[in-house]
Amino acid sequence: MAHLARLRWWHIPHIVAMENEIFGADAWTAPMLWSELACGFRYRIAVSDGNIVGYAGLAMYEGGEEAWVNNIAVSPEVRRGGVGRLLLEDMLRTARADGREAVLLEVATDNLPAQKLYAAYGFEGVGIRKNYYQATGQDAAVMRLDLEEAQ
Repeated sequence: MAHLARLRWWHIPHIVAMENEIFGADAWTAPMLWSELACGFRYRIAVSDGNIVGYAGLAMYEGGEEAWVNNIAVSPEVRRGGVGRLLLEDMLRTARADGREAVLLEVATDNLPAQKLYAAYGFEGVGIRKNYYQATGQDAAVMRLDLEEAQ
């Protein structure tokens, strides 16, 4: 089973490679990830047998009531093995511990496995962002979880 660790700067090249493999034209770049870390957002990696097999990021703005899951990505070779759940649960615990009332995220409208995972945790669709993924023009479903109701 994978364990979680804090994302460090030296992990960024591996995360960028994972992004390119999973998301192609919509992949995040190293400068984007550096910016996320510089903002103090919470990023975790999932490690199995010494290899990074997934990662997730959570944005929590000071004084805000909501947290945003920026990314959850899992290597194709370990999907359906609980890594996505492990990362999502960590993001939810972090948001709760910080006193957030809700967690939101965007997910590609054609990514039904991810939507099913989020729905299993109580996330509900609250809208669509047209052409959200700029490189491909793919729409994103916006999903929200009320943490007080999801206790």
